[in-house]
Amino acid sequence: EEEEAKLQNGGFLPCPPGPGGGGDFPAGTALEEPLRSCRLRSEAERCGGATAPLPPAPLAFTDVNLNSRNTYEVSRRRSAPEHLPTGGTTPEAPAPPQEPAERAQRAGIAGISFAEFFTRNFFTKRTKELKPAVQSAPGWKLFGKVPPRENLPKDSKIIQQEYEARTGRMYKPPPPSARRKNIEFEPLSTTALILEDRPANLPAKSVEEALRHRQEYDEMVAEAKKREIKEAHKRKKIMRERFKQEENIASAMVIWVNEILPNWEGMRATRRVRELWWQGLPPSVRGKVWSLAVGNELNITPELYEIFLSRAKERWKSFSETSSENDVEDAGASVADREASLELIKLDISRTFPSLYIFQKGGPYHDLLHSVLGAYTCYRPDVGYVQGMSFIAAVLILNLEEADAFIAFANLLNKPCQLAFFRVDHSMMLKYFAAFEVFFEENLPKLFLHFKSYSLTPDIYLIDWIFTLYSKSLPLDLACRVWDVFCRDGEEFLFRTGLGILRLYEDILLQMDFIHIAQFLTKLPEDITSEKLFSCIAAIQMQNSNKKWAQVFASLMKDNKEGDKNHSPALKS
Repeated sequence: EEEEAKLQNGGFLPCPPGPGGGGDFPAGTALEEPLRSCRLRSEAERCGGATAPLPPAPLAFTDVNLNSRNTYEVSRRRSAPEHLPTGGTTPEAPAPPQEPAERAQRAGIAGISFAEFFTRNFFTKRTKELKPAVQSAPGWKLFGKVPPRENLPKDSKIIQQEYEARTGRMYKPPPPSARRKNIEFEPLSTTALILEDRPANLPAKSVEEALRHRQEYDEMVAEAKKREIKEAHKRKKIMRERFKQEENIASAMVIWVNEILPNWEGMRATRRVRELWWQGLPPSVRGKVWSLAVGNELNITPELYEIFLSRAKERWKSFSETSSENDVEDAGASVADREASLELIKLDISRTFPSLYIFQKGGPYHDLLHSVLGAYTCYRPDVGYVQGMSFIAAVLILNLEEADAFIAFANLLNKPCQLAFFRVDHSMMLKYFAAFEVFFEENLPKLFLHFKSYSLTPDIYLIDWIFTLYSKSLPLDLACRVWDVFCRDGEEFLFRTGLGILRLYEDILLQMDFIHIAQFLTKLPEDITSEKLFSCIAAIQMQNSNKKWAQVFASLMKDNKEGDKNHSPALKS
């Protein structure tokens, strides 16, 4: 009966009830099938044939396999006593003899004390050596099926073999001489990448392809060398011209300082001085020569400038403190115009040479320019401030002291041509335009007819040039050289410079229509050079039927009827 009970209970006796008939389990209740490795030492000793009652065996701990159906029941079974009191239960019969090897194995598993247990590793350490994954049929995990891995990374040799098998071509590596070795010129770009071999996972280059890439690279390097040599020659040429120009300026400065300026009245009209004047004034003497050439017909003194500057400051202060209209009405129309001009100066100064950042608010010349323009507005209330004056005053400030700049500014604007334009005298402006067209037709007849076909009158482009004396339309250094000869020749050179600009861009202007011509002449190219412009200006002949500019303009002044004709419809409107 005991053997049958063991067979039914997986080799163990049924667990008897606890003392008093109680316990966790009812009598005769069989435990579920345990692991064979989970038996206790007492069972092993009992299986060895011991008949005497033994003391309770120490508990043993074992690993739990995932194959057990209920780990909770296993833990309960391990905690159940093996030897219970004899009362109320049937004494156990000795187990049948077992093989010695099986007994030794079971005794080795169960005969572990607590001290031995804590001295060994309960959780086995994982070794760092990973076993190679075996790609076989899909295996089973605890919570699902693991599919086999696909698209494994292939070795480059395998890829090469597959490529050769697919294409039927065998790769022969290029000879070592075809590879890049010592390259004298390495461009700072990705040009040299064409000589590099392809990555290992791509088909390698053939011999023909490698040679072709080498040839293309050599051509690119040769072209880059030519381009660099050409640019180097160009830079050297520019530097030589600059050094030559600086030497000429230095030698000319010595002549101007030591010979011409001390004897200004006697030498200013000589041929030698005029030739030096045409080549451009040295920057160190430019302001002085301008002041002497413009003159001081108005007899303005530095003290007079301070007087008008103080008046301008008072006007600015009163204008900012009060905005009542009673003061303006009581002061009269001239003061109202003056105050309007003072307010317009603040708006226009910020637009004066914006690329230099010296005349804008916070710049070193902002207050100085503001003072000169404000003093002139109080000095000439009949003219006031007109847009374009700020550029003329700015150029003078860059070359003269504050008081000298104001004196030259006031006398320059007092010239007939500038006074006519800044006072917006339409009849005088039309006469200047008519005289300009006479010489325009004489020097550039083809372009003159092209302008006539589009009804493009001179006022469209000349007003801006004359108002700012080309300081807004041309680069500053080139505009200063135009000013040099303008101080020598007067208003005639302003219109001659305009004809020189038209001659310089004649071929381009002949291909344009009305709108593009107006836009082009309003904003001239920035790469214009003084040599090209002055060569075109020198080619302009300011004579018409043996009449010079002054004679032609005088004849137009006499003929009032002809002067009132519609040469510029835009001004009439």
